[in-house]
Amino acid sequence: MFCYQCQEALKNTGCTQAGVCGKKASTSDLQDLLIYVTKGIAVLAAVSPDKDVLGNAAGRFICEALFATITNANFDDARITGMITEALRIKEKIWQKLDKDKFSNIHDSAVWTSSDTDEFERKAKEIGILSQENEDVRSLRELLTYGLKGIAAYARHAQVLGYESKEIYDFLVEALASTTKDLSVDEMVAMVLRAGEISVTTMALLDEANTAAYGSPELTEVNIGVGKNPGILISGHDLKDMEELLKQTEGTGIDVYTHSEMLPANYYPAFKKYSHLAGNYGNAWWKQSEEFESFGGPILMTTNCITPVKEAYKDRIFTTGSAGYKGIKHISDRGESGSKDFSDIIELAKKCDAPEEIETGKIVGGFAHNQVLALADKVVEAVKTGAIKKFIVMAGCDGRQSGRNYFTEVAKKLPNDTVILTAGCAKYRYNKLDLGDIGGIPRVLDAGQCNDCYSLAIIALKLKEVFELGDINDLPIEFDIAWYEQKAVAVLLALLHLGVKGIRLGPTLPAFLSPNVTKVLVDNFDIRPIGDVDSDIDDMVQGKAPAAV
Repeated sequence: MFCYQCQEALKNTGCTQAGVCGKKASTSDLQDLLIYVTKGIAVLAAVSPDKDVLGNAAGRFICEALFATITNANFDDARITGMITEALRIKEKIWQKLDKDKFSNIHDSAVWTSSDTDEFERKAKEIGILSQENEDVRSLRELLTYGLKGIAAYARHAQVLGYESKEIYDFLVEALASTTKDLSVDEMVAMVLRAGEISVTTMALLDEANTAAYGSPELTEVNIGVGKNPGILISGHDLKDMEELLKQTEGTGIDVYTHSEMLPANYYPAFKKYSHLAGNYGNAWWKQSEEFESFGGPILMTTNCITPVKEAYKDRIFTTGSAGYKGIKHISDRGESGSKDFSDIIELAKKCDAPEEIETGKIVGGFAHNQVLALADKVVEAVKTGAIKKFIVMAGCDGRQSGRNYFTEVAKKLPNDTVILTAGCAKYRYNKLDLGDIGGIPRVLDAGQCNDCYSLAIIALKLKEVFELGDINDLPIEFDIAWYEQKAVAVLLALLHLGVKGIRLGPTLPAFLSPNVTKVLVDNFDIRPIGDVDSDIDDMVQGKAPAAV
C-alpha cells in the first residue's frame, strides 16, 4: 500500500500500512487497480476510430469509478472488486470494435484482463503509485488524476439530475489516457491546467443542474437545535437523495436533519416547502463518530465523507451512491421506479427516540452567486466607501488536524472591515462564531457545498467587471484555502485556470507535490503554505506577498 492523495497522508509523506482515513491496505490496493483498469478504458476509447464507441456509457463509468476512490467514500472491497470486473467487461466491449492487430503496443492497462479475482491482489501490488519511479512524473500524473477524481464527482452529481456533457467525458478519457504516456513536463503541466478549465465547466454544469431542479440558494437561517420527533440524519452531498428522502418521509412524523456538506440543502427554495426539514445537526464530517452516536436515529450517507463506523451506530447507518462500508446496508441505485427506496430507513426511524440536542441557535447561509449578486449594489457601495476593505476566501475542506484551528483563529482576528467568503465544510471552523455584519452584510457569506466554490469564482469575476479591472488579482480578495481531498484539488486547479495567484493553502501543502512540481506552482502561481495567523492576516489585509516557502 502507498497512498498520499489526501491531506492526512502519514507524516505528510504517505500511508503504507493503513490509511489515516481508516482505509485498509487491501482496499487501497483494489482502488489502485480500479484506477488502473479505468485508465485502460480511457486508452481504448482514445484510440478507437469510433469516438462514440459506447456513447456516454464509458464516461459515466469513469465518473463512477473515480468517485468511488475519493478519500472516505467507499471502504467496501466487494463493491470495488465488482467495479473492477465491470471495467474489464467495458474494455472487452471496446476491444470487440477494434482491430487488435493495429494496436500491438497499447498500454498494459488496456490489455490486462483476468477472470480470477484472486489475480486482482497480485496485479494491484504490481501497478501501485510507486511503480512510477520518476518522482516528478509521478507527482504530475497523480496531481492530474486527483483533479480528475474531483471533476468526476461533480460530473456524477450533475448526471444524477439529468445533466451530462460529452466535453467533460471526452476530457476524462483524454486526460486519463495521457497518464499512461511518456509526455514532457510541459505537456503534463498543460494537461493539469486543462483539468482546471474542465473543472470550471463541470462546476458550472452542476450549478445549472442544482438550480434548475431546486431553485437558486437564498439567504436562510438554519436551526441547529432539535425537535421532539424522531429524525433521520442525511450526510454527504447528493441533493437528489435529499429530495427523495424528504418526499418519502412527508407525513410520517419523522424529521429530516442535514449534516456536514448537506447543510446547504436548507438554502434551496424547493426544500423549504417540507416542514419536516428540521435543520442541521452537528458539524463537519470528521466529528461524525460522536455526532452519529448522539443523534440516536438512522443516518444516510449519500456520498464520500464516511469514516470508520462505530458499533454504537453500526445498526442504524446506511450508505448509498458512491459511499460504501463493509457490513453496512447499501441502498441501491434508482431502478425502474426512478427513485431510491428509503423505506428501511424510515421504518427504523419510527422506532427511535428524538435526537439528543447538542447545541441550539441558528446559522445563516445561502450566499451563492445569485444571492450575492442580488446584493451587488450594497456590496459595491460598501467597498467604495471603505466599509469593506477585504474579502477573504476561506473555502475548502475541514479535517481532524489541530493545525486547522488556524482558520478559526484567522476568522476571529480578521479586522471588522473584512468579509469571509466560504464554501465547503471548511466553514464549520467559523460559521457559528458571532462575527457580526457590515451594513447588513454578514461577515461570513456561505455559498454552499465544496462544488459551490464556483459561486465564489462567479462573484469574483463579477466584481472584476463592476470595478473595471483587467486582472482578477487586482481585486481586494485574498485566498486562504483549506484542503483535504481530491474535490479540493479540482477546485484549486479551477482557480489556477482562472488566473488566481497568491493562494495560501493549508494546513500543509499536498504530499503528492514533488519539490520540483511545487516550485513550478510557486513560480507560476505564487502558491504558498499557510503560516503564522497574525503574520498571514497582516499580509492579507495589507495585500503584501506572504513569506517565501
